[in-house]
Amino acid sequence: MTDNTKSVIERLMETNPDMEIWWDSSPLVYEKWVQDMLKKAPAEKKQSWEAELRRTYNATDPANSVIRGCTTNPPLSLTAVKSDPDGWNEWIDAQIEANPGIKPHDLYWMTYKEVIRRGAKMMLPIWQKTNGRYGFISGQLDPRLFTEVETMVKDADEIRAISPNLMIKVPASMQGVEVVKILTSKGIPTNVTTCFTLPQIWAVANAAKEGYELGLKNGVDMSKWRAVITMMIGRLTEHPILDVQAERRNIKLSWADKHWLGIYIFRKAYHLLKEGGYPSKMLACSMREGPLVNGSPRFWDVEKLAGGNIVYTCPPYVLEPLWRIGDGVRFENEMDKDDVPAEVLAKGSKIPFILQSWDPNGMEIDQFNTHPSTVATVELFSNASLGLEEWCANRIAVVTGKKPEVVWDAV
Repeated sequence: MTDNTKSVIERLMETNPDMEIWWDSSPLVYEKWVQDMLKKAPAEKKQSWEAELRRTYNATDPANSVIRGCTTNPPLSLTAVKSDPDGWNEWIDAQIEANPGIKPHDLYWMTYKEVIRRGAKMMLPIWQKTNGRYGFISGQLDPRLFTEVETMVKDADEIRAISPNLMIKVPASMQGVEVVKILTSKGIPTNVTTCFTLPQIWAVANAAKEGYELGLKNGVDMSKWRAVITMMIGRLTEHPILDVQAERRNIKLSWADKHWLGIYIFRKAYHLLKEGGYPSKMLACSMREGPLVNGSPRFWDVEKLAGGNIVYTCPPYVLEPLWRIGDGVRFENEMDKDDVPAEVLAKGSKIPFILQSWDPNGMEIDQFNTHPSTVATVELFSNASLGLEEWCANRIAVVTGKKPEVVWDAV
């Protein structure tokens, strides 16, 4: 394959042989997305785009896909169900018939696990081919339970039992740090989510390291264990409180300032883990396209992290602009650069929200649950879980003629 036939993400991966590109959505919606992409493709690009997208996830030979893993979350799982309502309603209705009197929450949990199971099956050939190194799919714990250690561990065991290539998505809450340690000590792979700051990254990296050492001490097979830590870059730098605090100090933050700050924090976390020999791998999430440079579109959130031994998890809103830009973006090792403008760092050093975010000791662990980005994202994820539960309640009403009330506090 010559350079001019490689996709944009294949060229990105050439900057580090251990870099991974993951699909950030349920694998169940990948084919529909490809069809949508091909409808939008310029006529002269349609053939090459189709070949590139078929390589990205190779449905006929999944083991030879470009992507090396997959992340999901409650909104993405709900989207997967909504993308095939007839098929999912048929499956859900069958569960209602087979389980008379089933409650909405129990039906929600069964449905959620089935979404995960189907996605894991699509990724399993990658896991098998690489002997468990790649091919993981992340199954997220119910975000409404992000403070409940025992329940999170129990639910993690259930998700993990679905398939050997299941990685448990654990919140970077105060309680989630302990869950990471417990799961790791049992040899269960983890992906830390709702994570935005260096204090959170530092805490869960240490928890995974402690859990790994405990697992080895107890004779647990850790050969197929791995851990990633997701930094939700955009969900940190786009939070309104950043502008509020900046304006109070007569600081004006530009689009570029915010993106440089996100890049700086991610790079700092990456080097902290790398230099400390931590077993966890950084994962870049919630990346945003832009800016225009001399009239040409760029994607700094991706470009400026190139060259690192990291994971990029890419939803359609990341992949689509990358494909549009195509040959217009050139990748090189930028992870090790010291090119964040001094004036950006000077601005950040005066804003508490940023100081908390880039200092490993910027927050105490009991502040994790109330961090503004955590609160906003947990609410978003929780509403999606509630949405799937409501969907299940509506199906119970269709099948039985009586809609049960969804009462989360009773669970």
